[in-house]
Amino acid sequence: MSKIKVTLSGGPTELIERHREWTVGDIADVAKVSFGAGYEHFTHEGEFTTTTGGATQPVFTWCGRTRVAE
Repeated sequence: MSKIKVTLSGGPTELIERHREWTVGDIADVAKVSFGAGYEHFTHEGEFTTTTGGATQPVFTWCGRTRVAE
């Protein structure tokens, strides 16, 4: 399975500063990023961006958070 590079948008500032780019297996996947005591979730809503290298990359927008049960 090939990985698709995506740009993350929204969510906690500290997370985006460290993880601006992420990889997913499919554009329809939810990007689930471990952060703090839970997971931040990002989905693709149709937006794309152009990287500094000229490539087109999907933008995944923050859609929620889940906490790890103790």
